Amino acid sequence: MEKEKKNYTDLDVWKQARILSKEIYLVSSDFPNEERFGLTSQIRRAAVSIPSNIAEGCGRNHPKDSIQFFYVARGSVYEVETQLYLSYDLNFIAEPDLKAILSKLETTRKLLNGFINYYYTLVK
Repeated sequence: MEKEKKNYTDLDVWKQARILSKEIYLVSSDFPNEERFGLTSQIRRAAVSIPSNIAEGCGRNHPKDSIQFFYVARGSVYEVETQLYLSYDLNFIAEPDLKAILSKLETTRKLLNGFINYYYTLVK
C-alpha cells in the first residue's frame, strides 16, 4: 500500500474540501453577529472537519482506520448541508449562494464517496 499512498495535499477530494471550507467561511461572514457562537461557529467547524478528517485518515497506517476518518468527513458533509439549508431558512444566505455552495458540496460528496470506495479495495 505504501507505494500507492499519495500525500493528502495532492488529492482532489482534499483540495475540493478546502475550497468548500473557504466558501463556507466567506458566506458565513455575513451571518448576524448574534450567531457568532451559534450557527456560524457550527457550520465553520463542520466545514473544516471535512478536509481535516481526510488528512487524518490519510495519516493512518491501516486502510480500515483511514476509512473511519473518511466516514467522519462524509458525515460532516451532511452536517454542513443541513446547516446551509437552515441558514437559508433563516434568511442568512440567498438562494443563489445556497445553490452555488450546494453544488460544491455535492462535488465534495461524490469525490469523497469515490475515495472511500477506493480504500475499500485496499481492505479486501
